[in-house]
Amino acid sequence: MAAKTLWELLWDYDPNGLVVVDTDMRIKVVNPSFCAMFRCNEESILGQDAGSLLGDITDFQEAWEGNKVITGKEQAYPQYDLYVREVIFPIRDEGIIGCIVVDLSHDWHQQQELHQLKQATLERVSQVVNKQMKVAQEIAELLGETTAETKVSLLKLREILEQES
Repeated sequence: MAAKTLWELLWDYDPNGLVVVDTDMRIKVVNPSFCAMFRCNEESILGQDAGSLLGDITDFQEAWEGNKVITGKEQAYPQYDLYVREVIFPIRDEGIIGCIVVDLSHDWHQQQELHQLKQATLERVSQVVNKQMKVAQEIAELLGETTAETKVSLLKLREILEQES
């Protein structure tokens, strides 16, 4: 077996998923990182319709038809618990479309957890404020009652004092 070239080694060890499709949107080549991300093996997906694995492939078609590079496109693949940024580019001379898939799942999950923590904190603060308002209203009600009782008592005392004089 011949030694792998530098490009083959880079392809094999790149942490980003790499996939190449032809103009019929059939998967031609994938690297090991892509297979790990999409929980598949190379042999089973080569030649398959890219849409069967990736779902919506309109960006691939748009890149080819418009002869343009689509960068920074973020995409969720919930069935694979995967959130990625994709760079899709046509290679006209070869009749193929390449896609670099950068896994952002870890950061995305952290953002989701932080968002949930913020929501829970806001809910808890709201509950505390509501409880404080309720207690303040109860205190005000009690103060109002005792003030009224004090006023009645003072009026009776005044009345008694006025009768004595």
